Amino acid sequence: MQDWDLTSIGLVAIGSSITVAGTIIGVMLLGVRIDFAPFLLLTTAVLIVLSAALIVFSMPKSQPPL
Repeated sequence: MQDWDLTSIGLVAIGSSITVAGTIIGVMLLGVRIDFAPFLLLTTAVLIVLSAALIVFSMPKSQPPL
């Protein structure tokens, strides 16, 4: 079994953040009033950006061709 590395953690975090943001937006479109929805959406946006940065910076760099 493969160990968890930074790329795997970033992929799980970005996937779950997008899912949570979509669920919040869907509930708001159905007309349910959520008082702290802007804070939750801002938090998920920050998590998405941080997860994307984690994925980009944790990928191994390939050697340039000779």
